[in-house]
Amino acid sequence: KRLYISIFKIIKSMASRLHTVVTRGRVAFATAASTAAAGVATVTFMSDDIVHPTEHPWDHLGLVKSYDCGSLRRGFQVYRQVCATCHSLKGIHYRELVGVTHNTEELLEMAEEVDFVDGPNDGGEMFERPGKLADPLPSPYVNDETGRMANGGALPPDLTLMVKARHSGADYLFQLLTGYSEPPAGKKVMSGLYYNPYFPGGAIAMPPPLQDDGVEYEDGTVSTISQQAKDVTQFLNWCSEPEADTRKREAMQYLSVLAFATLLTGYYKRFKWSTMKTRQISYLKIN
Repeated sequence: KRLYISIFKIIKSMASRLHTVVTRGRVAFATAASTAAAGVATVTFMSDDIVHPTEHPWDHLGLVKSYDCGSLRRGFQVYRQVCATCHSLKGIHYRELVGVTHNTEELLEMAEEVDFVDGPNDGGEMFERPGKLADPLPSPYVNDETGRMANGGALPPDLTLMVKARHSGADYLFQLLTGYSEPPAGKKVMSGLYYNPYFPGGAIAMPPPLQDDGVEYEDGTVSTISQQAKDVTQFLNWCSEPEADTRKREAMQYLSVLAFATLLTGYYKRFKWSTMKTRQISYLKIN
């Protein structure tokens, strides 16, 4: 009986100590949390007035989904008629668009409309020739210095990897293109800049590029600002990952082969070790 009483006292003492530790830990945690919150609250970011883009359900981001070629064709049209006046796509060649936005004949006709500098020829001189499918999409400026001079010192970025280079990717580009508005009361925007809450700082040098009915789609789709933004964003997403559909298709093939190989390996293992696992060992006592 005395032993039971001693054990009970020990357990009671341990429980009391544990309660004290937990209570002190909660107080310490609350104090640390309040201190951290106070420290964070005192930090001021220059981009506090930025609006984070809304997440949109892009169909091509699904595991077994692919790009909408109709949207890619319309997005390429928006790029050619609107974005290409300032921005380049140096990483995309005409041949890569075959079977994606247009057929070979259409793209060859587009390429031949542009003169590319080539050479040197046999006389050691550079010359101009009509474009071909192996050429990249033309840049609006001869060099970066010309681009800066034409845009007040700011060089319009190349759009080949723009979706990968920006946080939230396609969502950010879509909201940026559709997010132009009048600045709120008290927000001063310098002359030559435009208010866009999705751009860091809220002021962007690029004027609103899209307008309702600004592009006449070949397939008759109504070209609202949001429709144009969706199409060109999906096209730029394809430019950053032109191999996405192929990668998904090959991944499904690899996973199917791997699953079959796993089943075959398991069957072979059972077949190979069946004689060992089902054997019976008997021991005879020798007198």
